[in-house]
Amino acid sequence: MRESLNVLIVSSEIVPFAKTGGLGDVVGALAKNLENLGVNVSLAMPKYKKQEIDEIAKEIGAKEIEVKIGDEIFKGSVWKGEIGSSIKVYFVDNPSFFYREELYGVGGNDYPDNHKRFIFFSLVLLEFIKKKNLNFDVIHCNDWQTALIPAYIKLRGNNIPTLFTIHNLAYKGLFPPETVVLSGFGWNYFTPEYFEFYNQFCFLKGGIKFSDIINTVSERYALEIQTPEFGEGLDGFLKARSDSLFGILNGVDYDVWNPTTDPHLKSRYTLRSIGRKKINKEDLIKECGLEIDSEKPLIGMITRLVDQKGLDILLPVLDEIISMGAGMVILGKGDEYYERALKEKAKKLKGKLSVKIEFNESLAHKIEGGADMFLMPSRYEPCGLNQLYSMKYGTVPIVRAVGGLYDSVKEFNPKTGTGTGFRFENYRSEELLKAVKRAIRVFKNKEQWERLIKNCMKEDFSWEKSAKKYIKLYELAIGKNLKERVK
Repeated sequence: MRESLNVLIVSSEIVPFAKTGGLGDVVGALAKNLENLGVNVSLAMPKYKKQEIDEIAKEIGAKEIEVKIGDEIFKGSVWKGEIGSSIKVYFVDNPSFFYREELYGVGGNDYPDNHKRFIFFSLVLLEFIKKKNLNFDVIHCNDWQTALIPAYIKLRGNNIPTLFTIHNLAYKGLFPPETVVLSGFGWNYFTPEYFEFYNQFCFLKGGIKFSDIINTVSERYALEIQTPEFGEGLDGFLKARSDSLFGILNGVDYDVWNPTTDPHLKSRYTLRSIGRKKINKEDLIKECGLEIDSEKPLIGMITRLVDQKGLDILLPVLDEIISMGAGMVILGKGDEYYERALKEKAKKLKGKLSVKIEFNESLAHKIEGGADMFLMPSRYEPCGLNQLYSMKYGTVPIVRAVGGLYDSVKEFNPKTGTGTGFRFENYRSEELLKAVKRAIRVFKNKEQWERLIKNCMKEDFSWEKSAKKYIKLYELAIGKNLKERVK
């Protein structure tokens, strides 16, 4: 690594300031680990109306930066703060755009001006960088909300190298055609080669087309998105950039997810004291109102209740899974259809199935620490984090072999004692059921199950490993950018 690499990571959400899902966790953890590896890290995000931001954003970096969106002029300012040892954080401020109840929308509906909000964010940030003469070796953008930044940099003759990370291809940032004018690119760029996607303006295509290097959050997903099955209509567009497309599996923040130190667990434990895990299982059974013997298998699931997460193939076989003597705890929120269907199942299977329609951080930790198995039957999964948490807690993952689940979970072989979980390939209820049956069969063999738990807990998915791979991509982006300028 070159001496004191300067990296700006840009995201619409960053822990500890704001999050709606895994993106915020990933960016916050990556920044911390890059700093530990000697990188000069800066962060940039919108200044939402949040106490966590107000406590940090004490210094004004620039006032009244003017940007044009369509025919309108908007003013913004940039606030500064610092976290970690020396991570600078820049917050782009405009109360009318960012002081809202939620980050992207309310009541299941996106804010109708999200395109303007993130055009504004991108333009103000780039103008601030120019105005303050900030020198970054790389700007690292994340998901559709920041995908126009590489396009503005390239099309306006700036030479800053860029890396663009796709955390979930399903979220493309699709808006009406006239967004191409609002963004300042003009109708010449409303073609399939640039931003047009089935007669809509696609933010994500900006990051894919104009970034020096692209990556997604597992090696398998980087390959999958270049196929019609997983490519969301962008497989050809991505294939055209296959020489610049990479995959890096997300890491785990073991300061937060660790059974040795987890404050949410009734009994903490290590690889050498895994017998204590049963205390957490009994605590979880009690908290969730289950009426199962603690010697029976307990399956956990923490998920958004949406199609992507495999609920449509789980529901038809849920009764049969419970009939095998298993108990189950499901935690999450999402589509009304799945919330209602699962609540009905919980009534029918009272004492065997607990369904909690909420996001509950403490209960999530208790499920990881108390369940025997963790189910992730995803239709697709760019990376997945819960299977990584589960292995650290000795909670055996049962997964569909896609994306990051494929990369991180290896099928357990009872004969050799190798592997870390149970996988199935085809997206069908029967295949899911077979994988659960294999897991329960091994669970009944105490010797094999203990071996499997130990295999899981020995796995290392620390962020340091992933952060080192990101440094290599930063260097690659710098080199590629330099080559193109020399041409």
